[in-house]
Amino acid sequence: MKLLCIQVLKEILGEGIDYEKVAKLTSDAKFESGDIKASVAVLSFILSSAAKHSVDSESLSSELQQLGLPKEHTTGLCKSYEDKHAALQEKLRESSLRLNRLESVSWRVDYTLSSSELKEVNEPTVLLKLQVQGAQSSTMEPMVVSLTADKFRVLLTELKQAQAMMNALN
Repeated sequence: MKLLCIQVLKEILGEGIDYEKVAKLTSDAKFESGDIKASVAVLSFILSSAAKHSVDSESLSSELQQLGLPKEHTTGLCKSYEDKHAALQEKLRESSLRLNRLESVSWRVDYTLSSSELKEVNEPTVLLKLQVQGAQSSTMEPMVVSLTADKFRVLLTELKQAQAMMNALN
């Protein structure tokens, strides 16, 4: 059980799982492919959920035994969990909710004097170009937003309010 948990922890930590090793570890139990996948999924859920909720290994051991897992299996699982607890929590923290990252902003104001439909328009338009880095990737994506003068004023006011709130928190 401990060796199987080590393989599952490697997968969670992004090091990759050695399915051949997992198949060898589960060969005594005569697990089929579906059984192996289910075991890996369950262990992954148990270990990541325990780390996510900061469960200590004693409590985890007690809960798993109450659910019917034999003490020798629980001991192996909890020992592996205890060894990688800090790294597991750090990895989960890194991969939790991530938002796109704003890299740069450029803007310009277009002032339309007239158009083919209207003789006189006299309306400014603000074009914002945002360079955004994806939350899960390192690729830069340009986003272009066109705003009327009124919508731009609202955006500017709300940004100032948000900045004031952030300053008050710090």
